[in-house]
Amino acid sequence: MARILIVDDEPDIVEAVKMRLENYGYDIIKAINGLEAIEKSKTEKPDLIILDVMMPGLDGFEVCRRIRHDPETSSIPIIFLTVAGGAEHRQRGLQAGAQVYIAKPFESEILVDEVKKLLKEQ
Repeated sequence: MARILIVDDEPDIVEAVKMRLENYGYDIIKAINGLEAIEKSKTEKPDLIILDVMMPGLDGFEVCRRIRHDPETSSIPIIFLTVAGGAEHRQRGLQAGAQVYIAKPFESEILVDEVKKLLKEQ
């Protein structure tokens, strides 16, 4: 069973995404900020990370860059799931190292499809 780390400072978003992905049999790990996300990416060894951009402290772009630059975590696929949906934000997210960038509000089917695609690539 694949393990997915969901990182968002909004508990309602985390719970909604968690419930949806658990329905597909994924094991969910949660983090509420960037530092916790970096720590859990190392200790929990997730197969995929779903990451918000706008969080207190470290934003998602910096978290993504740090995960990419650490040999222990550099190969973990990352999906940005965020309200920062403009073209500039999307470009920054992909340049930081994410494979997918999804703007909120989002269709849960699109997120699930992207998760399935990325986990098959491993």
